[in-house]
Amino acid sequence: MPLPLLWLGAAALSAIAVNELKQDRKTCQSLRGKQNRVLTLNDINSNEFPVMTYPSDVFTTEQCVQPQIGAIVCCGVAGILDHTGIWIGDNTIAELDGNGLIKPISSQRFIKERSGKQIFIACDSLAQPLASDFVSERAIKQLFSYQDYHVLYNNCHQFVWQCFPSQQNGEFQQNITTFRELNYNIAHYFNRVIYWDALQV
Repeated sequence: MPLPLLWLGAAALSAIAVNELKQDRKTCQSLRGKQNRVLTLNDINSNEFPVMTYPSDVFTTEQCVQPQIGAIVCCGVAGILDHTGIWIGDNTIAELDGNGLIKPISSQRFIKERSGKQIFIACDSLAQPLASDFVSERAIKQLFSYQDYHVLYNNCHQFVWQCFPSQQNGEFQQNITTFRELNYNIAHYFNRVIYWDALQV
């Protein structure tokens, strides 16, 4: 088969996959709008991952949410990764920078230094941010300190999770490296199904 036909086939399959993802997202948002109570982990199958909508600069995010102190925020990096931080108030996010500095940064700089077009916030099914004053206070106490940054073993997701109270429960992964692991822990900590909604500043 000539190479251009393979490319056309791959492009067609990619378009179909994107349309399916777009439709799934739309269906999820439609079902969310019909909920009159917050969805907990008991409302989903035990083998179902607790994130209903992921942050996306490609697909439309219908909900736009006001931030709350202690909420988890993220933006895209190079279209394939996510960078996370903690909202600490006054248009400021605490983040672990790639040089190891834990620093306060404005929402505008949070996006400007990455490829993402918008900031997303972890919310429940009723569009309420999953937030904790304790998490915010712990992040603030670490500002302007340094950590031994490592892209896998001590990254922004690990920083966010270490701001949560120490957990002895077996449900939690203590040393996390990925955005997926962070989502799993946050969902179990709050006992909420997660929707990543657009942040309204």
